[in-house]
Amino acid sequence: MTTTIDVEGMSCEHCERTVEEALRDVSGVTDATADREDGRASVDGDADAAALVAAVEDAGYTARGG
Repeated sequence: MTTTIDVEGMSCEHCERTVEEALRDVSGVTDATADREDGRASVDGDADAAALVAAVEDAGYTARGG
């Protein structure tokens, strides 16, 4: 299953990597990609959407969706 969340505050490649790493650390995530131009992250796996949003926010960005 793929979940897409909106992410605000990504402005560079480093930001994308930070968000991806935060998402990959969530239990149930098999892969994650972030796109600063679209302001979104796509997450593969069966992780809880609230946990994904929390991980992104803990990394310093604003997130919503799932």
